[in-house]
Amino acid sequence: MLSFIAKRIAAGLVVLCAISFITYFLLYFSSASIARNILGELASQEQVVELEAQLGLDQPLLVRFITWAGDAATGNFGVSWFTTEPVVTAITSRLPITLALVIVSIIFIAALTTALGMAAAVRRGWIDRMVQGAAVIGDAIPSFVMAIVLVTVFAIQLKFFPATSSISPDSPGSAWVASLALPVIAIVINGVAGGAQQIRSAVIKQLERDYVRTLRSRGVSETDILFKHVLRSAAPAGLTVISLQFIGMLGGVTIIEQIFALPGMGSLAVQATTMADIPLVMGVVIYSVIIVIIVNLLVDIINGWLNPKVRVS
Repeated sequence: MLSFIAKRIAAGLVVLCAISFITYFLLYFSSASIARNILGELASQEQVVELEAQLGLDQPLLVRFITWAGDAATGNFGVSWFTTEPVVTAITSRLPITLALVIVSIIFIAALTTALGMAAAVRRGWIDRMVQGAAVIGDAIPSFVMAIVLVTVFAIQLKFFPATSSISPDSPGSAWVASLALPVIAIVINGVAGGAQQIRSAVIKQLERDYVRTLRSRGVSETDILFKHVLRSAAPAGLTVISLQFIGMLGGVTIIEQIFALPGMGSLAVQATTMADIPLVMGVVIYSVIIVIIVNLLVDIINGWLNPKVRVS
């Protein structure tokens, strides 16, 4: 198991380095007018050239990347070129909001998809038809459309929830619940349908296996078969779906955060990208990639524990 984890960590580090260089390379072509944007149109050419030298924009790409990578390896991502706020401070003040939104959503999605998927696979009938129909509807309606409907009805018209949010990591729990309730509902409604369909298919596939018939012939109860054997065997497929949804949500909550005015990573990424604030963009990218690597590692470890064949492969 240790060698299995070490290989996954090594692969994650390679991905992190590759994405870092590719992102920095792409941002290199957008840095021509950054000094002018910071100083304004009234700044002289001499002032622009001086600021470019201070920011290192006059250096070759490889030199700039090596300098940035060396600092980033020690945890120093620099400061925002436009606000002078340390990149780590800007990210850590917003990351908890995005993570809370995504983690709470994925917990509800995992619980509901497992329950609905297993019910559809075992009971069939109207539950099965409902899950399959909901999967089609869920794929057809984006989460941001559902978010707009929810904020219009429950926040603007009924005023059950705040239409906008200004929560921070030190806000009280009641403010977090009120601010995240509608965004979580919008994400869960969109994510449950497709996930339940995947769980349904995985459970049906396991129920058709020979070992299930053998367990039934030995008098093992249906409850034990479902929860001790079938669910464990179907779990890797479900975990893969959940992990993909988590990763997709991490990048897709940008629109949700904009709709509900949540001060999370999405709004920070939009702001940094619009201004071509390279240190801030790189910080957002690196933090996001690290989270994705950690999630994939945890899923691989759990899958390896559930199915030893995964560790061999």
